[in-house]
Amino acid sequence: MNWQHLSSLEELNTIQIRTGYSIIFKHSTRCSISLMAKKKLELESDAIPADIPAYYLDLLNYREISNAIAEAFKVPHQSPQILLINNGECVFEATHGEISAEELAEQIN
Repeated sequence: MNWQHLSSLEELNTIQIRTGYSIIFKHSTRCSISLMAKKKLELESDAIPADIPAYYLDLLNYREISNAIAEAFKVPHQSPQILLINNGECVFEATHGEISAEELAEQIN
């Protein structure tokens, strides 16, 4: 995955107004389950079209942004968590062992 670090509310706003798909991965840097989910995503990343931006949120350092994500996309806060955004709407979300690049690709196709 070619992660773009999500570290400001302005970047979140850009995702909300973007046309097309975006991916947000909320990651706890202190959680082994979150680390395993991230590694699984990276190993399967070929399944996801390369032109879809993938954002990485270190939620321990940017909890305010994590809370804003939950509010903006009407999803409960989880960690780890992946959200597939299309035209400003969350069209798919998964947590923990359900996180899969292949599942994201199926949702996109």
